Parts: sequence; structure tokens; C-alpha cells
Amino acid sequence: MAPDSKSAPLQHQEEEEQQPEDLDTLSHNPSAPPDELFDISTTVDPSYVISLIRKLLPANGSNNPNYRGDVSCGPVQGLNVDDMEKSALTRSGVPPPSTDTSESMEINVPVGEEAWEEYGCILWDLSASKTHAELMNINISVQVQNLVLEVLLANLMVSQSVRTTEIGLGIIGNLACHEVPMKHIVSTNGLIEFIVDQMFLDDAQCLCEVCRLLTVGLQSSEGVTWAEALQSEHYLTHILWIAENSLNTQLIEKSAELLLAIIESSQDVMHILLPPLMKLGLASLLINLLDIETSKLMSERAPERYPILDVVLRAIEALSVIDDHSQDICLDKDLFQLVCALLKFPDKVEVANSCVTAVVLVANILSDVPTLASELSHDMLFLQGLLDVFPFTSDDSEARSALWNIIARLLVRLPENEMSSSTIQQYVLVLVSKSDVIEDDLLDCQLGGLGLKARTTALRRIISILNQWTASKDYAKENENNINIDRLLDCCCKHSEDVPSTVSHDMDLKE
Repeated sequence: MAPDSKSAPLQHQEEEEQQPEDLDTLSHNPSAPPDELFDISTTVDPSYVISLIRKLLPANGSNNPNYRGDVSCGPVQGLNVDDMEKSALTRSGVPPPSTDTSESMEINVPVGEEAWEEYGCILWDLSASKTHAELMNINISVQVQNLVLEVLLANLMVSQSVRTTEIGLGIIGNLACHEVPMKHIVSTNGLIEFIVDQMFLDDAQCLCEVCRLLTVGLQSSEGVTWAEALQSEHYLTHILWIAENSLNTQLIEKSAELLLAIIESSQDVMHILLPPLMKLGLASLLINLLDIETSKLMSERAPERYPILDVVLRAIEALSVIDDHSQDICLDKDLFQLVCALLKFPDKVEVANSCVTAVVLVANILSDVPTLASELSHDMLFLQGLLDVFPFTSDDSEARSALWNIIARLLVRLPENEMSSSTIQQYVLVLVSKSDVIEDDLLDCQLGGLGLKARTTALRRIISILNQWTASKDYAKENENNINIDRLLDCCCKHSEDVPSTVSHDMDLKE
């Protein structure tokens, strides 16, 4: 997952670097020494990053009613920031700040809330870079701890500002996207537990950052540590509550992404978190969310909600292939109707990714409950909707296999020699209307294994339908579609010889 970053231009830094390089200027915002002295490939002076971290030091929180820890916040307990910066600057060839008492006092006076937000947003932006993120924890070239996590934790413990909390969590969220800083996050005493507790904040933007942080943590190599901190029913119930009750579209999306991360996580993480979530109603929640988003798609067409639909569908599809939990998905008739309705949606370009996921989900459901194919075999709108998805699957072999799998399941349910002329004509009209996308897929897509077998079965059934139509009296009449029918028939015949054997009604797409 790519780190999010807040837009914070580095004009402040550039202005500082243009100032005279006297000790007073250096003590506040050190100018950049030559990059080669630091042995770090970066466009930002490491000492400037240190100065930003210093400016985030909170005032002493002992008298603050929101103070919730034993961390001394001015400076933080165990944080000798003066020694940290002097050591870093001296070893890099830059003179250390003056030790004048008045100057030192000025350095350690906490900045105001507005300035804190400005400096915090700059660090938030910088933390998206791996080099800068690692520098915020430790200056590797001089082996000095920069302790940004301790500073941020101290601020979060005493903060009365939701914006300060959001920025602090955002910086940690970006740091968590990089391997080395993630290890520092895990090893920082009390930090993960504190982050998990922030799920009970009532600010949407802060909760978005908490969900993003937890998502990144569970997907990392340290996922088990995060899962163990999150496994209490108290926390898991609240995650589901946020996803179900939030009115903020971004928060709904982020909470759904967190649930998806749990479902798609490593076996160890999944073993800790998924069983209790399923007992708490995860499957029902996801289906309810899908119902809401599908209804809004049909009525409002609000683009800002399309990512929610996509994430929810991906989470449901991921559940549908987990052996211990697939039945909760595949046996739900309401879900099946919702997904089929989505595939009949005419304006698929707007929700192309969701339609591709829906195809894979339907294929998985039919694999578990093959009798459902009979209900769809005479639904021409559904068949047309399936064919409409082909252009969106050009780079997704799994989705192409799923499409052919579904088409094959539908067509093998048709009585080969017992269909009425009108029924055959309906199929022919749908197939010919989508002949271009069928031909393009046959020409461009290389499938193997189950996908190739399913496609061959589907093509042979299409050939049978077309042959029955061309042999009928209606075909003999003048018909402007005859040329297109003959072309599609010829194309299908050429590609139906790839696999000599057929596929049974119970084809299995799942792996």
C-alpha cells in the first residue's frame, strides 16, 4: 500500500536554507551541509528533519486533564534532544547550536498549535519517503536516535486537538509503510496499544488514520503483533460498528479496507482475527454494506462511493474462497441477487473494477452451489451483462477464466435439442450483439488449465446454438445479422479445438 501524504510544500525549508549561516540561524533551522557528508540519498537536510522533530515536543502535560501516561513531555522521558542534535551535527561536520541559556530556552519552548500543525504536516509529507521515514527514527550515518515516535506518542497522550491527533497518527501511518520504521513502531513501548485505543475517538478523520495504520500493520511482517493487540472482542465489535454506522464515506472505505486486510492477511493473522469477526457477524455486515452501495449506485451514481463498493466486493469475494467461511457467503441468496443485479448494471465503465470482482464472486458461488446456474440460464440480461465485462478483464486472467466458467455453466444447463425457435433466437441476438467482445477475447487472451477448459465448453455450446439457428427456417429468411452470425460461428469453431475434452456441470474455479 502506497503511503498517504498530506500536501505540505517545503517552502519553509527552502527559505531557511537561504538565511545566513550564523549560529543563531543554525540553532533554529540548520542549513543543509553537503549531502555526501551524510551518506544518505535525500534532498532534505537530516538536521532540518531533527529540528522539525524538536519543534513538535509538547509542553509538560502533567497538569493536563487529558494526560494519560507517565511520559514526561518537556522533553519526553529518555529523550535528550539537545544531545541528539548536537551529536548529529558535530559528526556531520556542522557546528552544534550555541549553549547560551537564553537560546536553549527558546529552542525548547513548545510552538503554538498552528505552528505545530505546520511542522507536523511537513513531517507527514516527508514520511511518505522511505529515506526520510528512516531518518526520522535514526540517522544511520551517525547512529543517532531521532526518536520521532516517542515525540509523537507524547503529543498524542496530551493532545486536546483532533487536528494534532490526526497529524500524529498520519505521520505514524506513513512511517508504518516502511519496513525499518515499522520495526521501531512495534518496539516502541505502548505505542501499538495506544493506537488501537484510538478507535474510540469520535472524529472521522482521526478514525480514518487509525484504520489506515491498522491496515498497514496487519499487512506487514509484524502483522501478528498488531493482530494480538486487536483481538479483543471489545475492539473487533467497534470496528464492525464503525463500518456499519459511519456516515463519512472516507471512513466507511477505510474501515472496509481494514476488514479486507484481515481477510487477506497471513494465515497467522487470519487465525487470530477472522473466526471471532465471523461470530460477530462480519459476513452479514459486508452483505448489508453491499446492499447499501448497490442501491446508491442504481439511484444516485455518486462517484465518491464507488471505492466503497469495490472494497466491500473484494472483501466478500475473499471470504468466498476461505474453506471455513465460504458457506456464509455462497449460500446467501440475497447476496447472489445483489451481485447479479450489479452485473446487469448498464454503465459498467463507472464501476468496472467492481464488476470484475463480481464476476469472480459469482463463479465462486456457482462452484459451491452449481444448481444456481439453472436460475440464470434463461436470464438474457444477465448473459448480456457478463459479456459486457470482457473488455475490463484483458489484464486479469482469473477474471477471464471466471467469465468463461460462468458462461459455460449457464449454457450447459440448456436442453441442447429442445429449445424453442424463439429461445434460440434470443440467445443468438445476445451473442451476436456482443460478437466483437467475444472475438477480441478469443484473439487476445491466452488461457490455460480450468479457464481454457471452461472456454472450450462454452464455445461448443455457442456453436451448437448458432448451428441450430442457421438450420432453422427463420435464418433462411433475409436477415441483416446473418453475416455477423456466420463470422461469430467461424471464430468460435476455430478456437473450440484447443482442448479435446469437455467440462462437466460442476466445474471448479476455486484454487
